Amino acid sequence: MEAIGRTARDASEALPVGPAAQRSDAIRAVAAHIRRRAPEILEANAQDVAEATAMIDRLTLNEQRIEAMAKALDAIAALPDPVGTVMDRWVRPNGLEISRVRTPIGVIGMIFESRPNVAADAAAICLRSGNAVILRSGSQALRSALAIGAAIANGLEEADLPPGSVQLVSTADRAAVGMMLDGLDGTIDLIIPRGGRSLVERVTAEARVPVLGHLEGVCHTYVHRSADPLMAAQIVRNAKLRRVTVCGATETLLIDREAAPALLPLIASELDDCELRGDAEARAIVPMAEAADTDWRTEYLAPVLAVKTVENIDDAVGHIREFGTGHTEAIIAEEAAAAEYFLDRVDSAIVLWNASTQFADGGEFGFGGEIGIATGKLHARGPVGPEQLTTFKYQVRGNGQVRS
Repeated sequence: MEAIGRTARDASEALPVGPAAQRSDAIRAVAAHIRRRAPEILEANAQDVAEATAMIDRLTLNEQRIEAMAKALDAIAALPDPVGTVMDRWVRPNGLEISRVRTPIGVIGMIFESRPNVAADAAAICLRSGNAVILRSGSQALRSALAIGAAIANGLEEADLPPGSVQLVSTADRAAVGMMLDGLDGTIDLIIPRGGRSLVERVTAEARVPVLGHLEGVCHTYVHRSADPLMAAQIVRNAKLRRVTVCGATETLLIDREAAPALLPLIASELDDCELRGDAEARAIVPMAEAADTDWRTEYLAPVLAVKTVENIDDAVGHIREFGTGHTEAIIAEEAAAAEYFLDRVDSAIVLWNASTQFADGGEFGFGGEIGIATGKLHARGPVGPEQLTTFKYQVRGNGQVRS
């Protein structure tokens, strides 16, 4: 682990000063090797899936998902390079020219659980932003991640980038996580956890370096009284059931009390393959299970949806403030004033109007992919792409100025 840290630090110093085109070439080469190695990746993944007891959908790879992984890398390679971008420039009265310039963070430590595609996304996003990255997969996805890691190593070699630019920890020993949280003797600059609450809580509690993480996605879709009925039914179905295991899946449906008698039966008819758990007023309109207090705080990651009637938009906003995790919320409404009010008042990382919460994704935002959805308020928020993995420095140019 100490050797991994040292080689990552060396790579992090070389990456930003090399040509941006070289990093683009490396990302494209990784994508090509992932396609070439698809049979090996699928074989490794089949072994992981055979031993898995939970989160099977998140873990499972197939030909379509591998191709989607490679396409995401191609998209990241085509993104503008953020390193060296001048964010602002001004000249002081004394003639000093000051520039604020984007720079990489340095060495990223990425700890993830059951999604093996995270290894490819994180590698590409870190390369695009000039960062070295140390990837540590959960044991459930380790074989799959290492197979993807072999393709990453091939791509780095082909583009003549330092092998320490992207490294995968090859052991499932939890002690490796502890060493990363300790900073690997000062070589890791930022830790990013991607997984369940227990992982994020451990990382947040134990890390001795800065953490960029997200909590659970207790996401809400609010159906305003002005909502178009057909649009509401289609959006809610997509937001809940397109993929129930993604963090952007809607977990709670809020609906205006005034509109519920007309709209809720139509929405429920689109959710016939989903278990509904509602408050008393929702159950009086559509037969469903009774919601417990814990349902309003639960990230199901399953075909289960909590349903609550609210008095008005302020009631909906209040519920989100009390029970939400700051991830993604949506309003379905035809009244523009109501929608804008919701967009302004809801303080989550992503807030949508007349669109599915499952658009909470870096690829859908035009970032090519994402390293996660940050729900905190400092440094980065929402989908974390290449630009969000940079910081900045000031470059000051003078011609002999001294301070009086």
